[in-house]
Amino acid sequence: MKTAKRLEGIGEYYFSQKLREIDELNKQGKNVINLGIGSPDLPPHPEVIRVLQEESAKPNVHGYQSYKGSPVLRGAIAAWYSKWYGVELQSDTEILPLIGSKEGIMHICMTYLNEGDGALVPNPGYPTYRSAVKLAGGECVEYGLTEAGGWYPDAGELEAAVLRHGRIKLMWVNYPHMPTGKLPDRGLFERLVAFGKKHGILICHDNPYSFILNEEPMSLLSVPGAKEVVIELNSLSKSQNMAGWRVGSLVGAKERIDEVLRFKSNMDSGMFLPVQLAAAKALSLGKDWYDGVNAVYRERRTKVFELLELLDCVFSREQVGLFVWAKVPARYKEGYALSDAALYGAGVFITPGGIFGPAGDGYVRVSLCSTVEKLQESIERLKKVGNV
Repeated sequence: MKTAKRLEGIGEYYFSQKLREIDELNKQGKNVINLGIGSPDLPPHPEVIRVLQEESAKPNVHGYQSYKGSPVLRGAIAAWYSKWYGVELQSDTEILPLIGSKEGIMHICMTYLNEGDGALVPNPGYPTYRSAVKLAGGECVEYGLTEAGGWYPDAGELEAAVLRHGRIKLMWVNYPHMPTGKLPDRGLFERLVAFGKKHGILICHDNPYSFILNEEPMSLLSVPGAKEVVIELNSLSKSQNMAGWRVGSLVGAKERIDEVLRFKSNMDSGMFLPVQLAAAKALSLGKDWYDGVNAVYRERRTKVFELLELLDCVFSREQVGLFVWAKVPARYKEGYALSDAALYGAGVFITPGGIFGPAGDGYVRVSLCSTVEKLQESIERLKKVGNV
């Protein structure tokens, strides 16, 4: 049996295969410390879990749910956007809850891309942008992000890409940026909206990291007139510690929400209602919640800085988000070499930057989703083996 042509050039997700390898090493007694994946190890707020438990015990909540999500959750998302981003959304028409924002990336690509249509994707950037574009039949048109350029898109390169390809319909952007941790500024967001309007390109902003180690969360939709050309994905996975719950959202103009819903409604059904109601509770949490989460990550980040200094890596202390991005020392050909040396020499896994695109080859990324104790143990292991 042959697989469909759409799978040609689409490999298994890097972390899927790497976790299998780590599992095999652990079976051999290696006890690998995984500092790779950004899966929060902290629990959601106790009140969120209480809502899930109480609502799940009710007899009338176990049926199919609306494809557009519960009005309670949509209302909570609208209130959250208003409070934290200063963005006003119509809860009935401009919000679409998702089974995690990752599915939204696929939904958007399948909704808008015909075979041969181009989509601008960042290099380095989240690998799912590339795979979703390809699976939808589109063509990835990469735009480079460099340390010298402050990890912002180069306007000249974007204009040249539009002229060269001629059929670019989407642009994927992600700020605070993953993997580099670069914060956006107002000027960047204004330039992106202007670029989308000039060329009729839908700017798709993936925004799951705006609260992590960041005191001023921003939405691309906060730019006046942005709804004309912008849709934004958000998620409860990171800031609310609900990665396994699979709750996200797509927000934007009514027309865009209706268009994506045409595809989504043929692919899945609504989320379990108690999960939606618990998510609504999570979105109602105040600043104390975010401050508490960030206090933990701030302490961990100090340890990650110590680990990276031990490896002679160079990094910015101004980056935000759930990871630390660092340039590898000259003695390594690229990030893969350092990652392998740490894994096989010390039993510590850190992510090679090259999985995010060729522009990430000289870098590594370390997750903050491990305890201070685990991070200290990683440091001690690396000290024992010397120059890994």
